[in-house]
Amino acid sequence: METRKVQVTGGSTYTVSLPKGWALENEISSGAVVELYSDADTLLVTPQRAADHQEGTLDIATLEGERLTRAVLSMYVSGFDIIRLEAGRITTDQRRAIRTAVQGLVGVEVVEEEAGCVVVQDLLDSAELSISNAISRMRLIATSMLADAVTALVENDDEMATDVIERDDDIDRLFLVVARIFRATLRSPRAAEGLGVSREDCFDFHSSARQLERVADHAVKIAQLARKLDEIPADVADALCALHEDAATILEQAMDALFADESETATELGHAALESVLAIDEHTRTIDDMLRELEPVQAQSLGLILDSLSRSADYGGNIAETALQKAAPRPSRV
Repeated sequence: METRKVQVTGGSTYTVSLPKGWALENEISSGAVVELYSDADTLLVTPQRAADHQEGTLDIATLEGERLTRAVLSMYVSGFDIIRLEAGRITTDQRRAIRTAVQGLVGVEVVEEEAGCVVVQDLLDSAELSISNAISRMRLIATSMLADAVTALVENDDEMATDVIERDDDIDRLFLVVARIFRATLRSPRAAEGLGVSREDCFDFHSSARQLERVADHAVKIAQLARKLDEIPADVADALCALHEDAATILEQAMDALFADESETATELGHAALESVLAIDEHTRTIDDMLRELEPVQAQSLGLILDSLSRSADYGGNIAETALQKAAPRPSRV
């Protein structure tokens, strides 16, 4: 840390010198323009960047399949708007992996394709998307997936179960958007200012989005098991539906707490959700006792479904804890 003494020039202008090492490292010389961002009692100074789009190049000669797909997704989340994928010769399998990655991203398209280079670009400018809107959409999809997965189970509806599994791609795409926005706010104060959301709130939103993604994953797991199971006993079906209602209530209370404008409302909803999580354990044990009376293979599958519903409630509890932390008073900066 370095300190500087504030001086007054012209009777009304406050000035402070920049550390020479930082200025040289960022190629700032006399006449250069810097950007200033105020955040409560903090003032951030960054070099002015001329480029509107960040371009990155990745050598994919040794990458293929899932590794290549993950590499493209990682470049996107890291904040690159234009991604050049280069190799001496890009194979058919590599192009297939690139297409798979692009299909998993919102607003990203292949804009150039040659023998040794594929260029993909974010045409949507996701930096301007609303992180709160993305999470609200995730909330709707994840909770509806969980509800439909349980319905598919108790009604033995394989078509509905398949639909739940297919909707998981929508959740994954939205989570990648949230992750990209969150990383942008860590890297650039301009991104945070453009969102109109503090970086602390972006962290809370990103953390909660991860919990929603996990809820969706468990909905998929339930749907996959539902397709394998035949009709289940009525008393078990009723008990699982009741457990789902409890878990869904926890998720709704937690998300309402996260987005509450008043800290008092957020605190009340957050505590209510966490208290309900404690009651879930007793409910789960009761159903587990019921499963012991069933045929072993069926009992095992239903036990996995029971675990997924219980975990979904726990994820709602995690969101509630985040909401309580978000609503808590924040210490002043020293």
